[in-house]
Amino acid sequence: MADLCEATDAAIIEGGGFGWLAPQGRDALARHFRGVMLVPERELFVARLDGHVVGSAQLVRPGRNNEAQAWAAQLTHAYIAPYARGHGLARLMVRRVEERAAALGHRVLNLDVRETQTTAIALFEGLGYTRWGTHPAYARIEGRTVAGHHYFRVLEPARGRPTETLFPQDS
Repeated sequence: MADLCEATDAAIIEGGGFGWLAPQGRDALARHFRGVMLVPERELFVARLDGHVVGSAQLVRPGRNNEAQAWAAQLTHAYIAPYARGHGLARLMVRRVEERAAALGHRVLNLDVRETQTTAIALFEGLGYTRWGTHPAYARIEGRTVAGHHYFRVLEPARGRPTETLFPQDS
């Protein structure tokens, strides 16, 4: 838990991957992550470097009462601490989240990113995520309004019918 809290605060300070704008400290972050692990619709993924947790991501599934959107899940709070970047961990962690979502039967993975997080944008676009829109007033950072980009990626099923059947091409 100490490594996870340290990595999270480092990412917050650097400005990437989490909704907080100021470091929260170990106690607050430990409470947060313990809470994440209690929510049935959330799964926490961690990235490790040399045995230490250096990042995390969350897979958020729709609630059971949302049958119409049960085929889609959300990737959120994804980050790698600045001191652990450059090892391919972010790419690997996102792929593991995608694999888990597909194994659970989700066919679409959604995410959103602040426009200021250019490294994350490059990662997701490089992984084949499609930007479908931009929210011009997505967040406020240091008194400035910041846009946010919304993305999705169609997931290949672990088993079942091919992706092409979800989005038939007009003839």
